[in-house]
Amino acid sequence: MDAAHLIGGLATLASTTSFLPQAWKVIRTRDTQAISTRMYSVTVVGFALWLTYGWLLGQWPLILTNSICLALSAFILVMKLLPRHRKEAVAAALDPTG
Repeated sequence: MDAAHLIGGLATLASTTSFLPQAWKVIRTRDTQAISTRMYSVTVVGFALWLTYGWLLGQWPLILTNSICLALSAFILVMKLLPRHRKEAVAAALDPTG
């Protein structure tokens, strides 16, 4: 494996896993008060655009990475925007022990 592929793989791993702690915290605590709606809105749009760019180029690394990042960041944004009772229901379905 050459250096470019190694760096790309590490970047993919870092990018896709960076949203997992926040998503899991939202599920466990049901607390989204400190999350910036504007920041996550811009992030979701950015990942949607990167995904589209990758799709137009037919670049599967871009498509896969940005699909995962889009799904996780959109989940966090949706949980931020949901009313409390819906947020509770979603979190309970994803973590029945919580």
